[in-house]
Amino acid sequence: MTTRNVLLIALMAVTPYVAADTQTVTLNIPKMDCPICPVTVEAALNKVDGVSEVDADLDTRSATVSFDDSLTNIDELTTATANAGYPSTVIQ
Repeated sequence: MTTRNVLLIALMAVTPYVAADTQTVTLNIPKMDCPICPVTVEAALNKVDGVSEVDADLDTRSATVSFDDSLTNIDELTTATANAGYPSTVIQ
């Protein structure tokens, strides 16, 4: 196989991952009230398939989440926080 063919195959294999659409949402999490709460929320959200980044902020009682919308959705994110004991809603 030529180098050109190998590169073409590699490019084709990576293309679906590049085409994935990343969304970012901010969740309001009013029950976050102690220094450990953001750690717990981040851990719960990071377990959701498709989540690429989470930043939970105790001061604003919110979490900003980046995720691949072909693998997960906002309902799964809010379910994950609720299951961890921190119900959340989307900040519009």
